[in-house]
Order: sequence, then C-alpha cells, then structure tokens
Amino acid sequence: MSPRYDVAIVGGGIVGLGTALALVERGRRSLLVLEAEPSLGAHQTGHNSGVIHSGLYYKPGSLKARTCTAGREALYRFCQEEAIPHRRCGKLVIATRPEELPTLDLLEQRGRANGLQRLERLGAAALREREPEARGLAGLWVEETGVVNFAQVAAAYARRVERAGGEVRTNARVTRVRRDAPGLHIETTSGTVRAGLLINCAGLYADRLARMCGLDAGIRIVPFRGDYYDIVPERRALIRGLIYPVPDPALPFLGVHFTRTIDDRVEAGPNAVLAFKREGYTPWSVSPRDLAETLAFPGFWRLARRFWRTGLAELQRSLSKDRFVRSLQQLVPAVGADDLVPGHAGVRAQAVDREGRLLDDFHVLTGECSLHVLNAPSPGATASLEIGRTVAQQAIRQLD
Repeated sequence: MSPRYDVAIVGGGIVGLGTALALVERGRRSLLVLEAEPSLGAHQTGHNSGVIHSGLYYKPGSLKARTCTAGREALYRFCQEEAIPHRRCGKLVIATRPEELPTLDLLEQRGRANGLQRLERLGAAALREREPEARGLAGLWVEETGVVNFAQVAAAYARRVERAGGEVRTNARVTRVRRDAPGLHIETTSGTVRAGLLINCAGLYADRLARMCGLDAGIRIVPFRGDYYDIVPERRALIRGLIYPVPDPALPFLGVHFTRTIDDRVEAGPNAVLAFKREGYTPWSVSPRDLAETLAFPGFWRLARRFWRTGLAELQRSLSKDRFVRSLQQLVPAVGADDLVPGHAGVRAQAVDREGRLLDDFHVLTGECSLHVLNAPSPGATASLEIGRTVAQQAIRQLD
C-alpha cells in the first residue's frame, strides 16, 4: 500500500515550502513536499535578484498588499532567527520624465495606504544624496526594502519542515493524479503517493497540474524570460543600493533596474520577453509543447494585440545590448556598455486569462481534494510565509 499523507504539496519552491512550514506549525505533520527537480528552489526561487519587497506597488486591500506587508516583516524575523544573511537597505524609485510623476504620486499613496512608515518623497537634488550617480526629476525612498538569497531562505524552510516531522522529496515529478475516495493517488517519477489533499504550488506548471486534477481555471501560465547583466567589479561603486524606474501601471513588471545583491554584486535588469519553454533561461531554449500550448491559447493572442508595441520594445532590448544600456542610462547616465557583462536569467510564471488579462494578484482556487496556487509572482518570495499561512488556513478547512 502506498504511503498515506494528509497533505501532499507539489512544488519545492519558496511558496510550497512556506505553505508546508505553516501547516507543520499548526500541527499538520502528515505532510509531503514533492519537488520535480533534484534540488529545492530550482526555478523562480533561485533565479531572482533577491529583493525583499516593501509593498509599495500593490493595490491596497489586495491579497498581494496584505501578504507582502505581513510577510516582509515575518521574513526579516525568520532570517534573524536562522542567521540567514540579509540587509534592510532601502530602495530608490525614480521618475525620469514629467509624465511619470502622476504614477509616482500614486505609488506614494499606495505605499502609505499599505503601511509603509519610512516612505520619503525626494526632489532631484535629494535623490542624488541617496544615489550620487542617479538622475531624475523626483523619487521615492522606500526604507523597508531589503535583499536576501531566497534559495537559502527556502532551504531553511525545508529544514524546519523536516525537523517538525514533515517530509521533503526531490526528483519526484508528478505525472498523473487519480481520484480515489477519500483522497488522491498521486503518481510521480519516484513512486505513487496517497494523500487526502493536494496543494498545487507548482509555479511554472501550476495550470497543467490543475488540469491534471480536473480543474480548468480558464488561465494559462505564459512564461516570460528576464535577462540580467552584471556590472563589472571595478564599476560597482556606481550603485549604492537598489534603483528602480517608475513602472508601467498597465503591466505587472517593474522595468529594468539596478540591484546590489546580498553578496555585493550589482545586477542590471531584467527585461521581459516571451520564453519558448517553461524553463527557458536562454533565447534558444525551445519546447515545442510549451510553445504550442501558449500559441493555442486565445488569451495569449488577445494579450499580444493589446501590448504588441511593448513586447516588440522588450524583444529589441533583449537582442541589443545598446538598447539595454540606454534604458539603464535613464536612471544612471554614467553606466556604459563596457561596464556590463551577461548575467543570469529568470523565468516568470505569469497567469493569463482567456480575455488576455495578466493576472495581477495572487490567485488561489479550490478543487476536489485539491487547492491550487495559480498565480504567485513577485512579491511571492517576500510574502511566502504569509501566503503559506493563508493557503494553510484554506487547506485545514478542507481537511476538516
């Protein structure tokens, strides 16, 4: 007889592990985390710039805003308890054109509504005191922002889960889910698991797993690749901390920016271009199945019709280092092409609905003997402890 667990969590990224941690802390220790890859946090968790977000951007009252604000402080406490290197360094958001000033005003309003206590509006001279090489018309200083290595955070979550009696299994890709009252048979590449409840935190594969469980949520995960450059060591002094542009309010992307990481490298990026594979970390990574699934989804074409100019500009920036540099120079004019070398890339699991809308908030749906986290982009890592608690509460209600 296959092992029987109360809960099987599919996805060993930071959201899945945060959910597992929340469950074991509530005494639900008959729990197994299934991760497809040989290591935990192999995709979105391990391919980001490590920014602990403040909650500046999100619509007040949204799940993103609520979980980011509480999750940020919970994450800082967790890092202190586990002696994980982190830094509450603050960040600067800069308006470089007059037409960006109303959006900067909106961000300030949202930040204050979301409880940011150390938010400071800066004029052109004051922002140069924070970042001497930066240029702009006005800016916001956001004290609560920080940096950390989220892969280290995820590993610490896993250790706590295992110490509390939960199990974590890698190399266990889910291939089939069968209903078998009163629970589920979950077939994986490492054997079959029986569980009363499946929690889907599969990130880039969350929509496929939902359909495997019999739930068609009317969305698809469309992967967007983000490429980064690294600033060469001898020029890192150009950037003291984190420098961001004012984002396009119509899109859930933050624009190319500068990040001084927890290990004192300086990253520049990312752009946002369609990836041709769900783990497509290079321009030449192609999965015929993944690409065909994206192109067959009506919502993708509706999205493309709305944002084709933005998509074309992002593609051109991806193909041209000079274009990438010009975008960075809007924030820091002294940065030149010789200061940059290719860095890493990440892939964002972005949920898109049939109408072509990019889902902006976290999206959690209930299925039969299952619970599905279908959209958990940034600030998913920052908010992971609080998202985990929210999902755990829903899971316990289903189990009871």
